[in-house]
Amino acid sequence: MLLLGLLALCAVGSVATSQMAQPRARQKDSEAASTLGKKTFASTCASCHGLDGRGGERAPNIAERPRVQQLSDAQLFHIIENGIPGTGMPAFHALESPDIKAVVIYLRSLQGAKKPLNKLPGDPEHGEAIFFGKAGCSTCHMVTGKGGFIASDLSKYAGSHAPDQIRNAITNDNSGRVVMATVRGGEKYSGRVRNEDNFSVQLQALDGTFHFFEKSDLEGLEYSPQPLMPSDYGSTLNSTELNDVVSYLMRVANASSAPPEPRMKEFEEE
Repeated sequence: MLLLGLLALCAVGSVATSQMAQPRARQKDSEAASTLGKKTFASTCASCHGLDGRGGERAPNIAERPRVQQLSDAQLFHIIENGIPGTGMPAFHALESPDIKAVVIYLRSLQGAKKPLNKLPGDPEHGEAIFFGKAGCSTCHMVTGKGGFIASDLSKYAGSHAPDQIRNAITNDNSGRVVMATVRGGEKYSGRVRNEDNFSVQLQALDGTFHFFEKSDLEGLEYSPQPLMPSDYGSTLNSTELNDVVSYLMRVANASSAPPEPRMKEFEEE
């Protein structure tokens, strides 16, 4: 019985030691793969993408570009092995499978941790209704091909701005002025100045149409004291509604940044 007990304790200890050794072995394997990947990347990829993966004259930045970071390891493997037809990205059929996997591991180290998507602070469905309804944002702004022309396209705006920045822009943006151009004879045109020099001015009306005037033909060019962006959103929209609009813009930006599956052209210059 004593002998059986000692054998059982030895078996348990052996299993525990084996379990403790597994993470160390995986770490060593990962480090070895990263070292191999760095060497392979330097000899096959760096001449175009740079040693740091941030691109050059011949190829784009694959370390920092979000659309490349969002590709799966399998997609990256496929691109390295088969290239991208019709582009400058060649196929590397001469590389063995372990070499390509190692390059993917090393590329991930160049990319760093993927940036997590910000949690939506509100209801994007309700935010969309407010954007195109109560708030009237779509009168001036366009999102995914719908809306006005006079102000900036907001389809990707939330992709590079934090929720607090978006909320602050909605309630405190004082940029942009509407201009009233009066032609000799009394006809008036209002819009935003798109181009202006000493002799001419080009206006874009709220409906998107452009009007070009020689300044010598104008009786006056009057800038509105009020910004194009309404200054009362902080009072006309409550905090919940503001969060909903922010959530809508974030959802749109997240959707527009998702990598396309069919042809995987993420290594091409946009």
